[in-house]
Amino acid sequence: MMNKEQYIESLRKLKPIIYCNGERIESVVDHPMTRPHVNSAAMTYELACQPEYEDLMTVTSSLTGKKINRFTHIHQSTEDLVKKVKMLRMIGQKTGTCFQRCVGFDALNSTFIVTHKVDKECGTNYHQRFVEYMKYVQENDLMIAGSMTDVKGERSKKPGQQADPDLYVHIVERRDDGIVIRGAKAHQTGMVNSHEMLILPTTNLGPDDKDYAVACAVPVDAPGVIHIFGRQTNDQRRLQGDIDTGNAEYAIVGGETLTVLNDVFVPWERVFMCGEYQYAQEYVETFAAYHRQNYGGCKVGVADVIIGATAAMAEYNGVPNASHIKDKIIEMIHLAETMYNCSIACSAEGQKTLAGNYYVNTLLANTVKLNCTRFMYEISRLAHDVAGGFIATLPYEADYKSPVTGPYIEKYFAANPKVPTEHRIRMARLLENMTGGTALAESMHGAGSPQAMRVMLYRETNLEHKKSLAKKLAKIEE
Repeated sequence: MMNKEQYIESLRKLKPIIYCNGERIESVVDHPMTRPHVNSAAMTYELACQPEYEDLMTVTSSLTGKKINRFTHIHQSTEDLVKKVKMLRMIGQKTGTCFQRCVGFDALNSTFIVTHKVDKECGTNYHQRFVEYMKYVQENDLMIAGSMTDVKGERSKKPGQQADPDLYVHIVERRDDGIVIRGAKAHQTGMVNSHEMLILPTTNLGPDDKDYAVACAVPVDAPGVIHIFGRQTNDQRRLQGDIDTGNAEYAIVGGETLTVLNDVFVPWERVFMCGEYQYAQEYVETFAAYHRQNYGGCKVGVADVIIGATAAMAEYNGVPNASHIKDKIIEMIHLAETMYNCSIACSAEGQKTLAGNYYVNTLLANTVKLNCTRFMYEISRLAHDVAGGFIATLPYEADYKSPVTGPYIEKYFAANPKVPTEHRIRMARLLENMTGGTALAESMHGAGSPQAMRVMLYRETNLEHKKSLAKKLAKIEE
């Protein structure tokens, strides 16, 4: 396993092509726009080396028998699934943001399942290739960026029907030594500070779309790969100080990118699906269920911080004991624990797959994420209600530090005389940045839009069984 410093040093050895705000980023570790995302992911390495978190953060590999970071593990029990959720909540509490390794974690486990099934039914050897790749990932403690989401183009058309064939990642050449792929992946969490990307199909495919049925592993700095760093709410504040940033150490969400693949070569040993279009939908749904399981962990860890910040703001404002304030904080707690309960439930109700690893209860996993699309907004709304409107209208940090205007801000933004004005301002900025813009949009659309969860809930619910229960009680015989 790597520690925090080794992880950071490993990134220095990579040479990805990254553009941000019209300029190229030469060092993802040192640039102020990307460094907070590095810090957040580094926490997953740091905690794995601390004895008090060993049980959650580490596990014995089922492939090598060695101690590994849980983020590179193939789930071997429902206990593993439960510990994953508990681990995510704990790290979310410590970073207050996305720590970026979940997508790759879920891509690895879903690929383990699907490659096994494809091999069994099609006579391919993808699974053994993938097992060897997993050993490589575990031995080197790599951070993998799960790359599922394509840019999609015209939503009403399938990949093969698009006016531009590159709007979904596809195979443009099959060679004796590998394949060549082209296209782009969007919203790529943690991409610029990952070691590799694991590319997955993004939608149900038909016979005309077989070139889009591709799964493979690609280094983030492979020839032909270009990353365009996405803009986040208030991200330019990172260049101006630490108070206005709110969460200066760990940023806002996950440092998402548009990752362009310009005729990227992938050797066969790193190809895990090549044209088996009939398995694309199962691949997507398997990955999605794993990823939706996460939200009652990582998002609840973030919610814990928001709730704490809201309670602190009530104290700083001088109203911690007001009954309506307590009621709102209780509601925030209720919403957070409801999300957590769903994640624990979908994990505990998981089942062993034919591939040998463990998979979550799909119905409950989709319930987790659908709740998050609502509850994180409501938690944020209540935080705004309790904190007050000044979290959206505070003067600049530079004005607070100015000898001319600073004394006025110090005087007129004071509230509880026992609390320094700076503490109140810092907590307000933390809430502002954690409860608005990019953070909320990710709660809505990360791991799929609400409609995607609704489709899965209807599909996974056995309505005929429910109707039979009602008919039996109503004494209706058919």
